[in-house]
Amino acid sequence: MNTTTDFHRTVPIDLMKEFTLCESFAREDSEYSVALERPQSYGAMIGDYLTGRGLLKNRASICEMGCGYGSLMAGLLERYGDIIERVTMIDLSGRLLRRQRSTLAPWLHKITSLQADIHAIVDAVRGMDLFIVNEVMGDLNTLTDLNPSALTGEAGEVIETYGLEMPERTFHLNIGAIRLVEALCRKGIPAFLTEHSSDPIIPDDMAYLKQDLEQDSYPREIKLYRHSEYTIRFSHLVKVAESHGKVVNTGPLLDIVPIRRSPEMRMIFTAKASSTDRREIILELLDHIREYRYITIT
Repeated sequence: MNTTTDFHRTVPIDLMKEFTLCESFAREDSEYSVALERPQSYGAMIGDYLTGRGLLKNRASICEMGCGYGSLMAGLLERYGDIIERVTMIDLSGRLLRRQRSTLAPWLHKITSLQADIHAIVDAVRGMDLFIVNEVMGDLNTLTDLNPSALTGEAGEVIETYGLEMPERTFHLNIGAIRLVEALCRKGIPAFLTEHSSDPIIPDDMAYLKQDLEQDSYPREIKLYRHSEYTIRFSHLVKVAESHGKVVNTGPLLDIVPIRRSPEMRMIFTAKASSTDRREIILELLDHIREYRYITIT
């Protein structure tokens, strides 16, 4: 079992040591904004999507779980603070919670911060209209090196219960992400989740991003500073949510983050053109964002 619990509880976390979309677009003037149709923060982009889908409503109470530096919520409140009434921020790291409160200083009158494990507290959270779980699921527990011909215990139970597909080789299972989706389904409250996926979807108008990309794979390890995370097989999460009678919408995060569709972007990616700082930034962004997916559960 891979777990990051002790890391998040005890290690001084520096999110700049790993790539995250949230921090890449933390501000409108981010260096990564050169890849956007127009500069804007990640939280604003997410807010636009949520309001467009009818998931962010007037006088909303929102719970964000695993909130990093608070950048997503800051961008969301900057654009939609007039309709957001209350925010609950949950994180395992006390250091990150303190950082969030500094980032969110203009809105502290709306914010409650809780230091807790997602799995331990989600059932106890009350009065929410929307859950946001952004770039967090890869940190949740993952069962590793499973033998598909000898599945027992929790892995065998979950795969049988939900009819989850398996490869014929040794694989990893996102058990923490699956258990979180189960808990969110029990809450009966809409949820929006994102993460690196092992089964990414590439928009038709950016087909060049399929280059050297596995689109129907299983979770892989991402080794980071003093811990490992795993990509998420979103098809498993879809089956779990639908088994609980939920309406599911999923797709590439490229449908939410308005990356420029241009010949220049294609050239930079296909030629791996990184001869200038600007091109290097765009290439890094495209290489990461192409793996990201989102899922809404309602």
